[in-house]
Amino acid sequence: MEVLMQSLREFNLVSICLLLILLGSIFQGLLRGASRSAGSLLHLVSGGALSLLGIAAAIPLTIWISPFVQKWLSGFVLPDRDLAKWEQVGYTVVMAVRDFPLMRFAVVFILMYLLTRSLVGLGILLLRGSGSLLGRIAFGGGRPATLPSRLLGAGIGTLIGAARCLVVIVLLFIVVTLFPNTEFSRYVEASPVYRQGAQSVIEPLTGSLIKQQLPVFTRGVEAELGTILQQKYEVIDAKIPEDIKKAAAEITKDAKTDEEKARLLYDWVGTKITYDKIKVKDYEQEGKWHEQTPQMTFDTKHGVCIDYARLFAVMARSQELKVKVITGLGYDGQGGYGPHAWNEVYLSEKKTWIPLDSTWAKTGDWFNTPAFNETHIPDKLI
Repeated sequence: MEVLMQSLREFNLVSICLLLILLGSIFQGLLRGASRSAGSLLHLVSGGALSLLGIAAAIPLTIWISPFVQKWLSGFVLPDRDLAKWEQVGYTVVMAVRDFPLMRFAVVFILMYLLTRSLVGLGILLLRGSGSLLGRIAFGGGRPATLPSRLLGAGIGTLIGAARCLVVIVLLFIVVTLFPNTEFSRYVEASPVYRQGAQSVIEPLTGSLIKQQLPVFTRGVEAELGTILQQKYEVIDAKIPEDIKKAAAEITKDAKTDEEKARLLYDWVGTKITYDKIKVKDYEQEGKWHEQTPQMTFDTKHGVCIDYARLFAVMARSQELKVKVITGLGYDGQGGYGPHAWNEVYLSEKKTWIPLDSTWAKTGDWFNTPAFNETHIPDKLI
């Protein structure tokens, strides 16, 4: 009560919301009476138990099934045709599940959780039956509540309200753990009610699981999401035009290794394409972005960094090279960094990925140069 009064004096909205949840539950219990409040409490407890059972069953199932999902998707190949917008989104998700372990675990876990929770819930419903004692408790038999029943209902409502407040505190605790230095997190931590719940209940129960492990997991997810967003260009540019394919074949006809192919294509894109300063000016001064396909870049021989990178990627893939379009920040030569795009290509003979930047080819050698990581920062590392 002392903590609650302190929060009210400070007019902390977090504490006030928690108080309203508690008072609302007590008032609801008072109106419903003991029988219906007991039914609500039973429903709350059974719902929580179902969720815990679903999670407990879904985790080992996900660990067991994930390798089979990866193997099943390993033969997936993008169709060589123009894709509709909804197809682009769908294929991007499929490729992300195939290539990224955290994304694959998340998707499979959600499916397994929904499946196990539904099966357990269905089993409980079949065992319970509509005329069971639990059903009569939940509905109270339709009799009006007496004063003692209402008072007991208020007590049960207090328990329900406390449980609801605890759920809110858990959610706030996760947000504060993930984003500790934000104004919102500092405001939440200023609530004495939140601090009491977090320090007295959440931290003792979870130990280091949330506070130490969740940020690590989140950073891993952020890194994967950045890579997934970059992978979209593989989907968008799935169809390789014939004239680009023929040009790439002619350029690399004498190459004997993947590295030689990549170098020849890097030299061609870097020297044949001219940086489009007008496109940059339109974007920086007027906010107009002129989207263009690799075909347009190939035809006009003009483009900006993302256009260089997409054209190189299409030409490289046409010659059986594995290639990525990487977005992030590039050094601007004046002590700062600006938005940039480049490529990474896989060399099968060396079993490694190497970076290259055909946009900067006219300023020097940016084909797997030792200083590459000093001037290029991928989105996943920002």
